[in-house]
Amino acid sequence: MLKPLGDRIVLKAQEEEQTVGGIVLASNAKNKPTTGVVVAVGQGCTLDNGQVVAVAVKEGDKVLFDKYAGNEVEYDGETYLVVHEKDLVAVVD
Repeated sequence: MLKPLGDRIVLKAQEEEQTVGGIVLASNAKNKPTTGVVVAVGQGCTLDNGQVVAVAVKEGDKVLFDKYAGNEVEYDGETYLVVHEKDLVAVVD
């Protein structure tokens, strides 16, 4: 599995089915997903004094992230999104 470094987080983006008046939209008309499930987290951000501040989310959390955040990577046939902690907006309960 991917092991992110620093304050990076690996997400599995969740595509949301969108319809307009009962019509399923073509894939190029859909918005980019903004929710995902945390798959892996890095050890955290290292401050100038050497102290490590842990990441605020954990594996399994469902999160909201900025629309154009991160980098898509493909690993073992799956597509993941690697984002910085600052790109996360909220944890969804």
